[in-house]
Amino acid sequence: MALAPAPTPPPVVTGSPTSARAYLLPFILVVGVFFLWGMAHSLDSILIPHLQKACQLNNRQSTLVDTAVFLAYFLMAIPAGMLLKRLGYKTTIILGLLAFAGGAFLFIPAADARSYGMFLTALFIIGCGLTTLETAANPYAAVLGPPEGSTSRLNLAASFNGLAVFVAPIIGANMILSGTEYSKAQLAAMPTAERIAYLNHEAAAVKLPYLVLGAVLVAVAVLFFFSKLPEVKAAEAEPSQGGGFFAVLKHRHLTWAVVAQFFYVGAQVCVTSFFIRMAKQGAGVDEKTAGYYLAVYGLLFMIGRFAGTALLKYVASQRLLSIYAVVAVALCAVAVFGDGAYVIYALGGIGFFMSIMFPTIFALGIAGLGDDTKPGSSWLVMSIVGGAILPYLMGTLIDMRGDNIQIGYLIPLGCFLVILLFGQYGYRINRKLV
Repeated sequence: MALAPAPTPPPVVTGSPTSARAYLLPFILVVGVFFLWGMAHSLDSILIPHLQKACQLNNRQSTLVDTAVFLAYFLMAIPAGMLLKRLGYKTTIILGLLAFAGGAFLFIPAADARSYGMFLTALFIIGCGLTTLETAANPYAAVLGPPEGSTSRLNLAASFNGLAVFVAPIIGANMILSGTEYSKAQLAAMPTAERIAYLNHEAAAVKLPYLVLGAVLVAVAVLFFFSKLPEVKAAEAEPSQGGGFFAVLKHRHLTWAVVAQFFYVGAQVCVTSFFIRMAKQGAGVDEKTAGYYLAVYGLLFMIGRFAGTALLKYVASQRLLSIYAVVAVALCAVAVFGDGAYVIYALGGIGFFMSIMFPTIFALGIAGLGDDTKPGSSWLVMSIVGGAILPYLMGTLIDMRGDNIQIGYLIPLGCFLVILLFGQYGYRINRKLV
């Protein structure tokens, strides 16, 4: 299948200092940020079934965890882009870390009150912090070095996000999931005091991990504050058409990337949010064992990131994206129509083949934007609202089909088809803006 040549990468950057060694420390710090927001998102996959149990929710209600986090991406992307333009990369990253920490600390009173509304508020604040972080850190990782290495550099940084996808479920399974579950009938038969004590104990399990996470985030923010980071700028820019934030969408390939990223994030969140319940329903395992299966998924996701980074040295990024999307479609079909352990194997395989999609779509989307890179980055981060909408639709479909988790995976299957279209056609840079 013939494809056009790889798109033009982000332009040469200038800054002081400009040597590769001078960019090493900033890049290491940014990699740490990628790991931390990977922890936040991966813990959500543990939180959803846990809060469903502690707060007695149905599938659709439980996906409001995703809605709270990813709605923040939509609402905060433009303000975060304005902050980035006004304050630069360093200060924007620090503000994002502090907001992230504030949301983590709010988990303590939310658990004490066993209030789902307070948990959602805390998650929304975390989402605001993550939006600010990603708006700054994604393009910063891409431009910290020679332009021809932007996609590989972003995938390398994102590989440590993948490491968090492996580590977080292990931490969550051990620190949050109790392994003790009761049916609705069993809970109804319990004495009221015993039932409330059980539910309060389940809710309290989130306090320690989120307290530690918040403390680490504050420490990293302090480290950024005292570090000297170059504020790189574009040396050669594609022509800017003016007109403000919306004018950047005249870059057709960016508009395509925004659409593709919407469906990619929706697909990833759908797969992970229902993974534990799929493992319990499809393979008959308990929640702790399902949590470890989720860690294996994360391991495959991480391996896929590192393998993808290596493959990008030999395969054009849009070609590799297309190949991975085709395989992901096939694996989703196995998850929907298969049975037993094969369903779990398919979900693990999806993790491997999703691994490079976000950073690759992002890098292809900002390629050739020049001085429009920062607002373009905001649009790509804003597209993450797909993670708020598509899981809610999936939860609704599952509830409508009598708690049939498998049928819900038709939604991520459709998402991967959209990503395939982007990898085949939408990535191409149109030098004549429309």
